[in-house]
Order: sequence, then C-alpha cells, then structure tokens
Amino acid sequence: MTSSAHFQSSLPEGIAFNSKEPSQDYAEALVFIQDSNGHYVSFHWNKATEYNITPEALLGHPIESIFAPVVAASYLERIRYVLDSLAPDQFACYFRCGDQTLLFDLVVSPVLVPDLSPTLVTVAGRLISALEPSAAVPSLEQPPALQQSTLLYSPVAMASDRYQKLRTQIAWNIRRTLNLPTIWQQTVAGLGKALDVSGCAVCPYEHQATTVNVVAEYCQEAVPSLLGQEFQLASTSYLSRAIETLKPVSVQTTSTLGTIEPQSLLTVATCYQDQPNGLIILHQCDRPRVWTDAELEFMQELADQVGTAIAHATLVADSQSLAAELQRVNKSLLQKHQELEEARQQAEDASRLKSEFLAKTSHELRTPLNGMIGFLKLIKEGMADDPVEQAEFIDEAYRSAIHLLDIINDILDIAKIEAGTLEIEMSPVKLAELLHDVEGFTRSQVHQKQLGFEIQSPPTDDEIILHANYKRLLQVMLNLVGNAIKFTHEGGITISVEMIKKKVTVQNQEFPGMVKVRVADTGIGVSLDMQDRLFQSFSQVDGSRTRQYEGTGLGLAISQKLVEAMGGEVNFYSLGEGLGSTVTFTVPLFQEPIMITSQV
Repeated sequence: MTSSAHFQSSLPEGIAFNSKEPSQDYAEALVFIQDSNGHYVSFHWNKATEYNITPEALLGHPIESIFAPVVAASYLERIRYVLDSLAPDQFACYFRCGDQTLLFDLVVSPVLVPDLSPTLVTVAGRLISALEPSAAVPSLEQPPALQQSTLLYSPVAMASDRYQKLRTQIAWNIRRTLNLPTIWQQTVAGLGKALDVSGCAVCPYEHQATTVNVVAEYCQEAVPSLLGQEFQLASTSYLSRAIETLKPVSVQTTSTLGTIEPQSLLTVATCYQDQPNGLIILHQCDRPRVWTDAELEFMQELADQVGTAIAHATLVADSQSLAAELQRVNKSLLQKHQELEEARQQAEDASRLKSEFLAKTSHELRTPLNGMIGFLKLIKEGMADDPVEQAEFIDEAYRSAIHLLDIINDILDIAKIEAGTLEIEMSPVKLAELLHDVEGFTRSQVHQKQLGFEIQSPPTDDEIILHANYKRLLQVMLNLVGNAIKFTHEGGITISVEMIKKKVTVQNQEFPGMVKVRVADTGIGVSLDMQDRLFQSFSQVDGSRTRQYEGTGLGLAISQKLVEAMGGEVNFYSLGEGLGSTVTFTVPLFQEPIMITSQV
C-alpha cells in the first residue's frame, strides 16, 4: 500500500479528501502568530482570498473565529505546551473555514525574547487537503491514542505500525530539547537500538562544505568508534549523493567508512526547507543487509523531522548567542557611558576648580603686586618722612616681591607636574643642613605669631644623609612648615625625624632605609570628611574659611608630587577641626648612620 493510500485508509469513515494532491498545496504557505489564548497577532496565507478570509477579520480576535481549529481546547493545549517547554511541535490539525474543513500540517514554534518568558507562537503550515462540506469531522473528545489517529496526522504515513511508533517516539524525544548535542545523541541512540544496526552516526553539514565530522554515534561493543572522524565528501560518493538528492542512499559494497569496512550502508540527509543540514549514517558490519522500502521511507521521514529539529535548535542557539552578544554589547556600552559620564563630571569639576583657582590666583597675584607698586610709588613721590621710613617702604616692597615670586613658582611647578615635564636630579642631602635652613627661613614668622618651634632629631654619631634634591626638599619643608605656621594661632610647631631601617629600591637603586619627617602643629585642624581634598590641585578644604589666609592652595599638592618624584610618600592626619594637624613624608636614606645607644 502506498503512503497516500495508507493515509486515506487511516481516516474515520465518512471523511473523504478532495481529489487534489497534497503536494500541489504545499507551496501555499500559511503563517500566523498567536498568543497563549489563541488570539491572532498576525496572519498570512496565499490562499486566504479563495476561502473569503481577510487578516483584518482575524487580528485581535479569539480562536473561535472564522478560521479556527475544530477542537480549540486541544489546539490551545498544544500552544501552551510549546510555550512552557520552549520546544517546537509538529502535528496536523483540522481547521473550520466557513462551511469547509481544512487539514493542515503545522509546525508551532515559540517566539523567543532574551530574558523574558515567551508569550507568542509562530504557526507555519501547509494545506494537506480539504474535506467535502458533507463529510463528518472527527471528534477530539476521545482518548489520546484515538486522537492521534483521527485528528493529529503526520504529512506522510508510515508503511507499518512499528515504524510509525518508532518515528513518533524518536521525534518526541528530540522535540523535548533545543540542545543540538542532545538531538544528535537521541537520534543515533534511538535508531541504532531500534533497527539493530552495528552503528549509527550523525554528521552536521553546512552549505557548500567539503567535509563532515561525526559528532554523535551509537555503536555495538565490537565495532570501532567513528566519533570525531572526518569524511571528505568528494571521495565518499554515497555521502555526497545523499546531500545532492535528499533521498536515502543504500550501498552494498566493501567501501570503507573511516576505520570500518561495513557490508551494508544506508545514508540519508537531514534537511529543512529542502536545504540539507546533516547526515545520518547507518552501517551493518556483521552481515549484508537489504534495506526495505519501509525502512527507507521511515528514514526519509525521520530525517525530515530531525532536520527540522536541528534547524530550530540552531535558530534558538543563534538567537541565544545573539542575545548574549547584545547583552554584552549593551553592558559594554553602558559601562562606557558611565565612564564617559564620570569623565565628563571630572572634566567639569576640574574646569570649575581651575576657574576658581584662576579667580583666586589673580587676586593673590594682585595683592603683592599692588603692595610693591604702592610702596615704590610712595618712595618715588618722596612720601617717606625720613630714611628709616623709606627703608621700611623698601622692605615691604621686597617682601611683596618675594611673595609674588613664590606664587608664580607654585603655578609653574604645578604646570610642569601636570605636563609631566618636571625633572628632579637626586644627590646626597644633609638632613641637619636642611633643618637648619628651614628654621632660619621661618624664624621671623614664628616669632611674629609667638609660637613654639622645636626640631627633634634621632641621636647619631655621624650625619644623616638623604637621597633627594636639596632645592625641592627645602621647598617641600617650607610649604609644610609655612602651612603649619599659617593655620596655627597658639601653641607651636614640632618637626621630628624617624629612621626606618628597611632596605628599599627606588628608581632601580637600593637604599638601606627611609627617613620619615613629621611636621605637627596645634592649629585649626581639618574635619575628617574634608581631608581627601587636601592633595587635589586647585582645591582648598573651605574656601570661605581660608580666604583670610594667603596662598593658592597648591602647597600640599606640589609637595606630594615632589616627594613622590623623589621616591617617598606624603600623608596627612588630623582628628578634626580645632585639634591640630600632622603631615609626614618619607625620603630614601642615602647611607645608614651610626646611632648613639643610651648608656646605663
């Protein structure tokens, strides 16, 4: 009996198909999208006008419309199963259209959306045939086994019940997953055991590929494995012929299959929409085997279903890969957006700070400059009453000039530091000489404010020699001590020195240790939440409060950069406002001094 005849004979009595062959209708594609309740979201069918169907009459309407399955409840169960399992399903179903009943071969697939549960399905179908208006329509209110034989038909019936059940079982197994390796393994395992062959292998195929590789197999214990083997299509004619014809190719030959010499071979290409996407290879090694028509037809139909499953799984894998790539790109773009936003905010903050700095610096520059001009004008116009007052005017103009020079030097230093052009030459520096000069430069300021001033050095028998730049180190000390004097109104300033005997490497040169210099005062202090701003260029902790003090706010920032350039580090400590401040910095020790030990 032919497949067509068997298909006709399996229908209930009273049901007759029209005389048109199904293959003539397969070209008329039916495609629509529905939600889980059966509402039509979109609809397209080339033959819709022949059956007086318009998409406008269907869109947004429930499943009980002018074009609806005969038994809606069972049809909706199929849709919801596809949405829950995320697996495509293929079946045939009767639809009522006016006074006619149409039988369609359908493939229902979930519409996948990254990170969201699907709510829509795509239904693609082909018209198999139409019942005469007078024909009885099968009922679904029957047990599932009867429903299978009366409503849900495959496009082509099997030649025997055994192969029908086998195809249904294998197809059901591969439909339950969208994982390609699982589909391949389910296929070879089901076929190998059911057909009692020596081995069964699956090879994926891509368009215009010249080779195929075995990715899954079933084989009996005595048969060598083919897993991972590669076959050249040009030199393996039965493989290339199966791909070209999309028909099963049976070979009774001693041709080899990799490391195997089977006596019988059966090869069939899996395909989707007439495009091959894989090969199923059956081989019998223990005896010659003649493949029956039923087996050939069975393999052909199963290969079509496997090809559809492979195509759907590949589509899902590509969609997931695309979704993952989109997520990665979106995450990267979001991160770059955040980085750009942070950079923009930092640029705006830097621009604002520099604007504030320029405004303040212009004032700081004008103050000593106006002092110089004012005192010099008094002298020029002979406003001094006597030589003593004239000398005082000259001294004041000189101090203003020195102050102006310090401000200009600070601006030049920070500009060099930011441009990376500041160069520092390192040489041995005597710590005692450095501290003596600091005391001499600051003595008058300490005396004017009536503050205490103390220098504490560790007892040694010889000089403490630092590895630094004397001019820059003096600049750091004067900055730190000058700040301490400026912000201290009572109490005093203490400079202490501590030896850290631990070998360090600075600029690829090893030194016996570090010297930590500590400048502590009893001044106004700094609140804990504002201390992180101290070392920012162009920034002051509290502009409104410190406006009464002279300076640009660059002292600590410059000192930090200079010390770091000489291989050390700067730290600031304060317990809060009104509790004084301590600044420490370290520099490399050029040579270890001999310490004086206390005698009992």
